[in-house]
Amino acid sequence: MPLNRRTFLGRSAVAGAGVALAGGAGTGSAAASESRGHGHGRPAKRYSFTVMGTTDLHGNVFNWDYFTDKEFDDTAHNDVGLAKISTLVDRIREDRGRRNTLLIDAGDTIQGTQLSYYYAKIDPITAKRGPVHPMAQAMNKIGYDAAALGNHEFNYGIPVLRKFEEQCDFPLLGANALDARTLRPAFAPYVIKRVRTPHGRDVRVAVLGLTNPGIAIWDKANVGGKMVFPGLEEQAAKWVPKLRSMGADVVIVSAHSGSSGTSSYGDQLPYVENAAGLVAEQVPGIDAILVGHAHSEIPEYFVTNKETGKQVVLSEPLKWGQRLTLFDFDLVWEKGRWVVEKVGASVLNSNTVEEDPRIVSILGDEHKKVVAYVNQVIGTSVAAMSTVDAPWKDEPVIDLINLVQAETVKAALAGGEYAALPVLSQAACFSRTAAIPAGEVTIKDAAGLYPFENTLEARLLTGAQLKDYLEYSARYYVQTAAGAPVDTSKLTNAENIPDYNYDVVSGVSYEIDIAKPVGSRIVGLSFDGVPVDGAAQFVFAVNNYRASGGGNFPHVPGSKQLWANSDEIRNTIIGWVQAKGSVDPAEFASVDWRLTRDGVPVF
Repeated sequence: MPLNRRTFLGRSAVAGAGVALAGGAGTGSAAASESRGHGHGRPAKRYSFTVMGTTDLHGNVFNWDYFTDKEFDDTAHNDVGLAKISTLVDRIREDRGRRNTLLIDAGDTIQGTQLSYYYAKIDPITAKRGPVHPMAQAMNKIGYDAAALGNHEFNYGIPVLRKFEEQCDFPLLGANALDARTLRPAFAPYVIKRVRTPHGRDVRVAVLGLTNPGIAIWDKANVGGKMVFPGLEEQAAKWVPKLRSMGADVVIVSAHSGSSGTSSYGDQLPYVENAAGLVAEQVPGIDAILVGHAHSEIPEYFVTNKETGKQVVLSEPLKWGQRLTLFDFDLVWEKGRWVVEKVGASVLNSNTVEEDPRIVSILGDEHKKVVAYVNQVIGTSVAAMSTVDAPWKDEPVIDLINLVQAETVKAALAGGEYAALPVLSQAACFSRTAAIPAGEVTIKDAAGLYPFENTLEARLLTGAQLKDYLEYSARYYVQTAAGAPVDTSKLTNAENIPDYNYDVVSGVSYEIDIAKPVGSRIVGLSFDGVPVDGAAQFVFAVNNYRASGGGNFPHVPGSKQLWANSDEIRNTIIGWVQAKGSVDPAEFASVDWRLTRDGVPVF
């Protein structure tokens, strides 16, 4: 679909390149004050205001887990959702004065829960006379001023994103989301908000939105040939001076990019995935950065700009609406303009407040529809299956995912050039709490095995490449000497590798010797009881995230694509269960991989 240039140009004229008024004159000591200063005996004009921020909301409106069909809870008793954030925002506005606050977001808004999935796929917002997206309704009601684009905004395709943009009362910002043909911004790059003070001169607050270059890899099917995503540092260096020249007193970057300076896609792109810290360090003129994407909690973090020596404050509120960031700015009037004298950051925990009844009221019907949808029975299971031990054992529930993927690829390649090749499949444990119960199986049970919108591909790999792939995956385990005690709470996630970046492969047998160093852990790799020949060819059923470079696994991104489709893998699982009627682990479960030390099984 061609980009909607009319939508962009209209928005950028009003929001991206324009100035919006944040409110009337601020009042009270919390908003402004005067003090003696500058050695002239005249009072220095001062003003304070607060910018609130969220990120990685991922479709969470309510404190509800649609995959378990109950109130959300975790070991830290966090709460989630915009209904809770709304209450926090109201309290800050009441405390600071609404005129002295702004509210922004750093992206990944419309994907992640069954609520967001339902209104993208089941009752899509793009349909004629379609519904308004629940996230747009909630964010409009709360009164967001701007939101940066996240990479997951592109998961459902550009038409859904454009419709969501149209439904929002605030701009979606992406200075480095460019039209592939013209190389001009495809979304508003920035917005400038004017905050009124009691001193006559408004404060011009510029918010620059930056998204993640990884979109070009992760959502290539949706954006390839349509949009390109250059690096954050490059685009910030282009836009920040422009914003200052336009009279911005304060420049805030809302960046859907972590602060670590690392990339999950290695050298496949010349741009850094988690570049927020680099932006602060390399680009002068930035006062604060709202960080997203990494799903970390960073209340306050200072980075010194190399050119100016000035400290830039970064803050990342925890995902899903678990935290709200507060940037508190203190300004002083100097030489005919407002200057940032001090800025700090902190976070508030959403589990300290109740849900805003206004948000609950306007979206109660949507919530009920989705709850009914996820509770539809699609089949039965002979036995219960769980992912509790899946990070360190070959569990039937992961075998189920691989079975569905392998059968789907075999059927797709039947009768073709590669039909005779053996089909292998990769899968990861996305959640340690996913389960298929004994008895009735619902949509939420099946969907819970695969919470991401990944699609399926078939790639061609050699035996040697497969070995490399498995060695790379086995980095996930902490090296543990033979005879040493094994504590499962400390065994996994070495090098901070998340569970979703540890793959197991079905169709072959192998051992992972965790006593050995990284790179030499795969032992006894075999197919049908015969050691795998390095030159042998296999069809590899793999998700599009991995195939496009997600996790930086070797060989697959550059391998020959034999087949691909656009249906989400979780939908394929749901359809498989519906067609099968009854799931019996005895028909497909087998122990094809295990952890060992010097040939002795760990479990």
